[in-house]
Amino acid sequence: MMEFGCVFWKVLFRDVRGYGALLMLLLRFVVGGNRGGMYFEIGARLSTLPRLLTSHEGEYTTGWTGMGGSTSDKKVGVVALTLFDLRSRGKVGSLSMAGTNGTKFPQIRSHLLQNITQVYNNLSTTFTSFPSDAIARDPEAYKTAIEALSPGDAVTIFTPDSTHFPIALYAIERGLHVLLTKPAVKTLAEHYALLTAAKKHKVFVYIEHHKRFDPAYADARHRAKHIGEFGYFNAYMSQPKSQLETFKAWAGMESDISYYLNSHHIDVHASMVLPLGWIPVSVTASAATGTAEELGCVPGTEDTITLLVSWQKETPSSESPSSDKSPPTPRTATAVYTASWTAPQNSGVWSHQYFHYLASRGEIRIDQAKRGYESTTDATGIAWVNPFYMRYAPDEETGGFAGQEGYGYKSIEKFVDVCGRVNGGESVEGWEGRGLPTLAETVVVTAILEAGRRSLDEGRTVGVRRVKGRWGLV
Repeated sequence: MMEFGCVFWKVLFRDVRGYGALLMLLLRFVVGGNRGGMYFEIGARLSTLPRLLTSHEGEYTTGWTGMGGSTSDKKVGVVALTLFDLRSRGKVGSLSMAGTNGTKFPQIRSHLLQNITQVYNNLSTTFTSFPSDAIARDPEAYKTAIEALSPGDAVTIFTPDSTHFPIALYAIERGLHVLLTKPAVKTLAEHYALLTAAKKHKVFVYIEHHKRFDPAYADARHRAKHIGEFGYFNAYMSQPKSQLETFKAWAGMESDISYYLNSHHIDVHASMVLPLGWIPVSVTASAATGTAEELGCVPGTEDTITLLVSWQKETPSSESPSSDKSPPTPRTATAVYTASWTAPQNSGVWSHQYFHYLASRGEIRIDQAKRGYESTTDATGIAWVNPFYMRYAPDEETGGFAGQEGYGYKSIEKFVDVCGRVNGGESVEGWEGRGLPTLAETVVVTAILEAGRRSLDEGRTVGVRRVKGRWGLV
């Protein structure tokens, strides 16, 4: 009977975080004894569960592109599937989804029912949608959705880059925790404005740099600490040109491929070398054009963007001999980040992504796309598979979703877990400096990305400076 009571209360209050606090008070006075204490703990946990709004209903969230299911390696999306499973595990409360076109939602629900509920042992895919199914266009539906939440709830933002700032600020000012897809924002001014608002409202803001949780990349970040001084970093990431069909509404107009893909490797690299005393000092960008325009994007849309970034050691290296009392010449290093969305079709992977890190006592090479696991079919040819990101194969025993160890899943789960702990009384500041891609820990990524954009627009090298802890461009 006691076990039944636990399940009953968990199910009853799972989707309504606010009732958890009331439950704590009622059970403390009504039940009493050890059982009362047990139920009190259940109520305390439920009172910290955030309700989640995901702002965007597109490919990365649901696997739906508007023309049907995605043909990428994320055929049923990442965000919605992860949140549906986290809800089934009691980690989040009710779920809602905001877009701009409500008439898409019946198709999205049918897609999720067929590809999630019917595949993963009846995993619930229910959610409240904004705008309503009858409304064809409402670009500010996210505001209505946000206003339906309460302080301590959370919003995930997977919208075009230029919309991140206004949506995030609107949510933060209403006391909501925020997860932003990369890049967080496009300018340092916007980044610092969000930091100021987040500190004022005491909310947790997190950037979904999921490559930090890739086990190979995470191990490389650790190994980089022990192989001497950084000297050279070279990274490449791509997506096939068919992706431009999905992004045509904003590609080249509101953002570029460097913001979209270089942000991954810039964050990984910066998180490796910033703790070792290295800072970026200048950015020079170059680009290729032509293919994106041929595919229907606006004139000037870059196919491929390369950022050449000079880094400098802030303090003298212990390896540098000191022959006199004059200050030693600072150590310098070079990083090259390249991103393209005009890679060929049928190359065996959706996204080529690899890097080479060279240090004074060793080097690291990673090819994330080819992990020794390949599959070949008559229809598609050879493909290098990556179940370490999202595992879509159901559990063989239960038939349920079994992808909780994927680094795409873990990145979102980390955010949800911190939200619950902050709601439970832990400080937001206590989560800085713990290896998470928080808003405060990723300012340098925005600095390099904005410098790259300005370098292209202004045809010059852009300097990067950090004065009293604050990043700026010159």
